[in-house]
Amino acid sequence: MKSVKLEMMVGLFVLAGMLAMAWLSVRLARMELVGGDHLPIYANFSSIAGLKSGASVEIAGVEVGRVDAITLNTTDYEARVRMKIKPHIPIQDDAIASVRTKGLIGDRYVVISPGGSKNLLKADETIVRTEPAINFEELISQFIHGSVK
Repeated sequence: MKSVKLEMMVGLFVLAGMLAMAWLSVRLARMELVGGDHLPIYANFSSIAGLKSGASVEIAGVEVGRVDAITLNTTDYEARVRMKIKPHIPIQDDAIASVRTKGLIGDRYVVISPGGSKNLLKADETIVRTEPAINFEELISQFIHGSVK
C-alpha cells in the first residue's frame, strides 16, 4: 500500500514537471497556442539584411509586436515584411518603419516611428515609408578602401 502511494506521488511530480517544461518551452519560443489577437501590418524594404521572423517590433523602445513573415515581392524585388502588432496600438498611415540593430553586432529588429496623421492603418495595410537596414560590412569595406562619402 505504501509503495502504491509513493509511486502515485512520484507520477504526479513527474507529470507536474512535464507540464511546467511544456509551458516554459512555449513561453521561451514566444509561441501562441491559440490564434492571438494581433493586427497584421506590412512594410516593404529595399534591404532587411539580418532581419528574421520573430524579431521584435518596437515603438519608442517598447515592444508592440513581432515580425511574422518575410517574403520577396517579385514585382519590384523588395522584401515584404509582415508584422503582427498588438490591436490596441494605433499605427498612423504616415508612420516610418526602420530596420535597426541592437548593439554593434546584435540582432535586427523593426522600429516604427509614429506619424502625425489622424488616419490609422487597418489590417493587412502597408506602411509606405521605410528605411532599410544599415549594412555595417559594406560601410567598413568602403572605409578600408577609402571610398566613404
